[in-house]
Amino acid sequence: MFYDLHMHSCLSPCAENEMTPNNICNMALIKGLDLIAVTDHNSTKQLPACAEAARNIGIGMLFGTELESSEEVHVLALYRRLEAALSLQPWIDAHMPGIPNDENYFGNQLIMNANDEIIGKEPQLLIVSLTATLDECVEEIHRTGGKAILAHVVDRKNSVTTQLGFIPPDLPYDGLEIKRPEQIKEVIARNPWIKENETEWLIDSDAHNLIDISEAVNEISEDTVARLWGDLQ
Repeated sequence: MFYDLHMHSCLSPCAENEMTPNNICNMALIKGLDLIAVTDHNSTKQLPACAEAARNIGIGMLFGTELESSEEVHVLALYRRLEAALSLQPWIDAHMPGIPNDENYFGNQLIMNANDEIIGKEPQLLIVSLTATLDECVEEIHRTGGKAILAHVVDRKNSVTTQLGFIPPDLPYDGLEIKRPEQIKEVIARNPWIKENETEWLIDSDAHNLIDISEAVNEISEDTVARLWGDLQ
């Protein structure tokens, strides 16, 4: 299956307004993807509309969000079922610092329905650190039935490598996200306790606009998906 499990909708203030649920799902279908996930910053509120759009368009979807820990590390929370992903939202709300969003500076935070109609705006700024450590984020993801994938671990700010300097060997994450296959060797060189064949590697776009959604290049096997998230049927 061709996949892209890290992209942002127009709910994330750093994403373009064109990233509506239907636009995302249709572009993913045009590009030949079989499985996608929308992972807005510190929020699951766009997921119901994305789920309905995906069903209508006929593309597979996992459900998630990109949490930012108190260490400013980004970690993807990915779920098989929508209800499980939504169950993380009260915990997120309890750990938000409560900073108002300034649309003129940070951008819009639009909540859509399945017809790409605006039904609300998130008033709290989403691109912030939660008042929860990386360990606590991973623990809560697991408690609610999700998988914790450390995001963009090599090549940008807010990675675990940038913020902590290394990938903690005792952190019970479920996978590591990179941007290119050759980065696997870089990750292992920096963290020699990581075993290539014992690690789940994901290559995602982190798309904030439609053109950056992945082409049908990166594949994930049905066995891997079943091992991490269960049967997609």
